[in-house]
Amino acid sequence: MIPRSVLSLALRSSLWRASLLRVPHTPLPAPAVARPAPASPLRIRNASSAAAAASLEQPALELGFEEDARVITLVRRMVVEWDRLLAEAAEEAEMSDSSVARGRRLKELEPLCEAWAAYESQKEALESTLSIAHSDPDPSMRSLAADDLPHLLSTLPPLYSALAPQLLALSPTSSLSSPPAGALLELKAGVGGAESALFVGDMMRMYVKYAGRRGWSAKEMGLVEAGAGGAGWKEALLEVKGEGAWEELRGERGVHRVQRVPATETAGRVHTSTIGVLVMPLLDNTGSSGPTEKLYDDKDVKVEVMRARGAGGQHVNRTESAVRLTHTPTGIQVSMQDERSQHTNRRKAYEVLSARLLERKLTAEQEVRRASRRSQVKGMDRSDKVRTYNFPQDRITDHRISLTLSDLPTFFEGDGLGSIVAELREADERVRLEGMLDELEEAEGAA
Repeated sequence: MIPRSVLSLALRSSLWRASLLRVPHTPLPAPAVARPAPASPLRIRNASSAAAAASLEQPALELGFEEDARVITLVRRMVVEWDRLLAEAAEEAEMSDSSVARGRRLKELEPLCEAWAAYESQKEALESTLSIAHSDPDPSMRSLAADDLPHLLSTLPPLYSALAPQLLALSPTSSLSSPPAGALLELKAGVGGAESALFVGDMMRMYVKYAGRRGWSAKEMGLVEAGAGGAGWKEALLEVKGEGAWEELRGERGVHRVQRVPATETAGRVHTSTIGVLVMPLLDNTGSSGPTEKLYDDKDVKVEVMRARGAGGQHVNRTESAVRLTHTPTGIQVSMQDERSQHTNRRKAYEVLSARLLERKLTAEQEVRRASRRSQVKGMDRSDKVRTYNFPQDRITDHRISLTLSDLPTFFEGDGLGSIVAELREADERVRLEGMLDELEEAEGAA
């Protein structure tokens, strides 16, 4: 009789040789979404022993979970795209702008393709092992295969569960030649007068503290005072740079409502004020060749220089350091006067213009793909809100996800935003996945 250790080695060797036959990977055609997922020919209810496996007349595999045919189809399409991009890269003789974008896309798709290959390989190994457990003429080989089935079954669900997160990890800015280096936050006072301007300052300081806790750099790009004798800021521009800053902070865009007793209120009445927050992706313009992503034609930008206004002594009256840019095709206008140097103000103004044009471009692409369910600020009305800060009740409510937290002092020290960001990201991932699957169904229906 052949020793059991030799049989086990032979079984594993046969599975290893079978896995080699599956390399290189051959793209699978995407099945029609309208058709239900074909039932797997294998189903096991109890594979803990050889007797249980041998008792089944027809091998069948029960995965312990239900495959979503739409997810599988979407992943297969991404794998097909990966293979196509690899073929294009192999045929390209010289580097170009398209090759840079292709390389970034390949890097983004790589984890998803690896996760799919691991899932597909494990599923095939499970089916091969079950086939041996039922059809091999040697009882010892059948016994060894049946003993391996529980382990193989336990490893399959985690591999399947990893597919959806890898789909969601694909960047919504993948069409750009380089990822955003950070985020540009523009805060504007809305309803509430002086109290709204004060809250702009409170929120800006909170974002600076949160950026510090995340290890990002935060720098004020521009401040517009509320008015003569007024406290706070009518507008504030904050640049936040660091890995993941754009992905985390983009959920902050919208109207933020504050309910509290203003410092100037003598009767103790609670006032309701609002501010608007716009969040734009920030490109890395530090390269010697200029902006990574060219979003405008120089001839379409009108440049005006003028004397700065406001505090600053004689300098603001004697030098033309302020710069105003107007992008003629879109009407976007940017003014910058915070620095004494016209050159520095011009550079900052172009950075803000690029960020606004980039946000405009990404929003247009998302609307075309129907992959985004988010919207920019449409007004400053009290009812158009994403979050409420109620100071008398020490409560923060995010209305998009019906999340309520307490401890406002801790929140404004930068410690509470992280939990809201995490909840928003989870909700956004659900919406994005549904959007991707809906888009797939529409494409299949049109075909």
